[in-house]
Amino acid sequence: MKLRTRSTAIIGTICLTASLALTAASADEPAAPRHAAKIALTNVATAKNPTAGTAGPSGSLWIAERAGTVRVLDGKGLSAPVLDISAETTTDGERGLLGIAFDKRFAHFYISFTNLEGTSTVDEFAVRHGRIQPHTRRTVLTQTQPYANHNGGDIKFGPDGYLYIALGDGGSGGDPHGNGQNLDTLLGKLLRIDPRGGTPYAIPPDNPFVNDPDARDEIWAYGLRNPWRFSFDAGTGDLLIGDVGQNDWEEIDWAPARSKGGENYGWSRMEGTHPFRGGTEPANHVPPIHEYDRTNLGCSVTGGYVYRGKAIPALKGQYVFSDYCDGTVRSLQLKNGKVTGVNDLVVNGGEVISFAQGGSGELYVLAIGGSVFRIDPA
Repeated sequence: MKLRTRSTAIIGTICLTASLALTAASADEPAAPRHAAKIALTNVATAKNPTAGTAGPSGSLWIAERAGTVRVLDGKGLSAPVLDISAETTTDGERGLLGIAFDKRFAHFYISFTNLEGTSTVDEFAVRHGRIQPHTRRTVLTQTQPYANHNGGDIKFGPDGYLYIALGDGGSGGDPHGNGQNLDTLLGKLLRIDPRGGTPYAIPPDNPFVNDPDARDEIWAYGLRNPWRFSFDAGTGDLLIGDVGQNDWEEIDWAPARSKGGENYGWSRMEGTHPFRGGTEPANHVPPIHEYDRTNLGCSVTGGYVYRGKAIPALKGQYVFSDYCDGTVRSLQLKNGKVTGVNDLVVNGGEVISFAQGGSGELYVLAIGGSVFRIDPA
């Protein structure tokens, strides 16, 4: 895929109206401060349609490529594939290898992908001396997908040591099956499981719906349309989710580290802070901390990370994110879960598909066309 070529991009169906776009946040949010951090994007590697990245052993950064390969970025550059499942995945619509994660001890490596039938699948591999052990592979979780878009697919280990899995509402448009608000399906949810606690996994006993006979025990939060990249603040443990909107509003959701789960982010009765197609706001709706409309170039939020590196002190504590169609890297200044400033960082990564956080807290920007950028001081 070529940079800035929408017709070949993975998110072509995420953004149902690619001509719509990004302005600032809603009117009640503060304007951008005058003195934003000054950053530059340094191209450190070129991958083949990179979709996700995660910190690996010995200071490395592992990069997932959409077709099903994983490569390692270190001081020597980008390696040959250390894993190749390209014969087992499909790349139609928004599918492919969509997420990768290590547990905290780098003892197990997890991949999230859509198989040849389009089923969302999370597999586990043991890791020995920094190397994947293919013979240990096992499937942890699967979820059938009714359509080829809104698959979600991001995975992360939380500060609590559990594996979190983001799944979209199943696709098409407007959530035709009502999955976002239906607690009897894993679609449109953020899940929380213990992959090593059972066969194929265990449910953490403090998950919010474990005692609800009408809800799936795996659910941590719900009301999500297509959570395209979520992360935990390495400094506070807070959760942030970039959730792609339908036609009008992109949103970023937040939950504090002390959360007990169960948050309802509103979809498909709400799109951001706005009722969707005459929907009524749920009584337990948790509104986004930031939203922006599509009156400029944006069409699909790409969630990022709170910066906790050392190279750019002025950026510390700010949430860095972008938009797939707009490509401008932006940041939110946060205080107690509230946005106190919105910054345009005056750099553009092209079709920004994902962010990655290295072991030292520095951030990388991944463009679907192949560029892997490190965010450096300008």
